[in-house]
Amino acid sequence: MPHRQSALQNEPNEKVCASCGRPMQWRAKWAQNWAEVKYCSDACRRRGVNETDKRLEAVIVSLTSERQDAPVTPEVVARTVAPDDWQSLYEPARRAARRLAHRGEVDIVQNGRAIDPGLVRRPFSIRAALRR
Repeated sequence: MPHRQSALQNEPNEKVCASCGRPMQWRAKWAQNWAEVKYCSDACRRRGVNETDKRLEAVIVSLTSERQDAPVTPEVVARTVAPDDWQSLYEPARRAARRLAHRGEVDIVQNGRAIDPGLVRRPFSIRAALRR
């Protein structure tokens, strides 16, 4: 199928989901509208990015700029936004950190090293992005 391979070569192999910040691979079913694809799943499409997500991003940027010497965890971010109900914001804080890391505003750190935000699966810390 030479025509299909040439079409695949013209498409970017990877995008980042606008909601969860994880990478998404090109799929044949998205061939007609790959340029418009923003979300990796129906759940991310339903969730989108709301005002709480934007607030979490702002808090992450604020905390990482204040604490240049110490990384921040998603739990600290969630507790800052909602001290009484922080558990419900823990995963949204992780998603916000991944989105910011893909934009280059922060680094996601595990074992003292910045890692690819799309590959993080365990607990992580967030620090201000190092200028490269």
